[in-house]
Amino acid sequence: MSGADPRRWLRDARRVMARLPSLRIGRVPDAPALPVRDPWPGDPVRGARLLKGELELGGAVRPLRPGGWGAVSGSPVLRAAAHNFTWLRDLRALGTDAARLRARALVSEWISSPPPDPIAHRPDVVGARVAAWLGHYDFFAATADDSFRQRLMARLVSDARGLSATLPAEELDARALTALKGLIAAAVALPEHGGFLARAIKFLPQEIAHQILPDGCHAERSPATQLAVLQDLAEIRALLQAGQTQPPPALTGAIERMAPALRMMRHGDGGLALFNASKEEVPALIDLVLTQAGRAGRGPSSLLDGGFQRLQAGRSVLLVDCGAPPPPGVDRHAHAGTLSMELSIGRDRLIVNCGAFPAGPAEWRDASRATAAHSTLVIADVSSSELKPDGLGRRPGVVEMQRQEANGAHWLEASHDGWKKLFGAVHRRRLYMAESGDDIRGEDAVEAPSPQPYTVRFHLHPDVTANLQQDGEAVLLRLKNGGGWRLRADGARIGLDESVYLGGPEPRRTEQVVLTGYEDGPQQVKWAISKVG
Repeated sequence: MSGADPRRWLRDARRVMARLPSLRIGRVPDAPALPVRDPWPGDPVRGARLLKGELELGGAVRPLRPGGWGAVSGSPVLRAAAHNFTWLRDLRALGTDAARLRARALVSEWISSPPPDPIAHRPDVVGARVAAWLGHYDFFAATADDSFRQRLMARLVSDARGLSATLPAEELDARALTALKGLIAAAVALPEHGGFLARAIKFLPQEIAHQILPDGCHAERSPATQLAVLQDLAEIRALLQAGQTQPPPALTGAIERMAPALRMMRHGDGGLALFNASKEEVPALIDLVLTQAGRAGRGPSSLLDGGFQRLQAGRSVLLVDCGAPPPPGVDRHAHAGTLSMELSIGRDRLIVNCGAFPAGPAEWRDASRATAAHSTLVIADVSSSELKPDGLGRRPGVVEMQRQEANGAHWLEASHDGWKKLFGAVHRRRLYMAESGDDIRGEDAVEAPSPQPYTVRFHLHPDVTANLQQDGEAVLLRLKNGGGWRLRADGARIGLDESVYLGGPEPRRTEQVVLTGYEDGPQQVKWAISKVG
């Protein structure tokens, strides 16, 4: 065993032992001893697509119909979504007998011939599947025949044993909490297996300590992950309460810190900011998660540990990523978006990042992670962090931020050295928001020993109409509600180019304002976004 990680060896050994037939002799219950209810709403539109044999996730589609489990198709994210069965809530939302029978048929076939795809047996996917099967048991299994229910319960016990054997989790990111949620759901529904709960409670606090920063931001620095983890933690707390088990203080404290941080990451339309593989998400779901978390009130203006800043005045909200990228181990979805910004006016988004297409083809995922897909400065078309399939390579080592407020106005100055090794360059961004929120100014500068080619990009929401003014020195921006804003610049050529928006349910064409620095001019550009009329 020399050279091997002893913890991994023990974990693998426990996993093998958990699946030995001799350990399955124990009695399998006829049904869950305690009901476990999935607390989150489904989408009947997606449920209707499932009846047609299509699983839709974030604009990507994968066939999902009886007889198709053996086929491995789609991105890893899409395949994980197929095998974790959280889409049962969409069939449940449809609520028809056809939806119930389709759910039962897909579960039955999966149990009879477990797919060979390794993703189907990853701990987080198993955990989500156990929670989904138990959470929708009354929908698809309660009225089934004895044979189906016995096979289902046997598989649930087997999977719970496997989950227990994988602890402590090998994954360092949010997936570990999803695996724990599945084990806790099994422990509550199958109380005769008391070891499940004890083992989950043992490892839950250390996972929370590892993943949840002191300010409540999740270590992955992603609004989408922030929402998903708060969902999992709120569900874990509800499961423990249903099982009459006192939630550990670490769980309660994490939920209390995470909820305000999630509020901070929302725009005026109620959706999420598009940093680090995030989409807008459904505002009603975000509201429900916050209600389940039980924390009312406004979010903070600053997340110092997470590195996000919120400037808000009048009807304007400016969200800025001023933090270092997430560290190795929790950076698998990280974008090269350091110092990027988003601006919304009331319920209208104006300046955005392109968003994410995690369930889509690899080339789309790579493009959306690049610095050029964010509203910030780019040097020589090279991203500020090196993008790798499983995370980041080269990345900013020093990210600094200072903020001041006076009489309702905001000043923010931030910098990062992501291009230091390549070009000896530091990007410095200064932002100002007036008390009214109708005047937003910025300055982007490149500090380097020799001039560098750079552009500053402002991606526009698809509902924004943009027109380059005749003098070529400004762009007139018209919001969906008719409000007008002007973006002007000094020290760079201003132009319009095509872009794509991945923040909504499906990709949409849009535009971007591009400021191109002069090769022989000063390495800085000043710009302003001001209300018209």
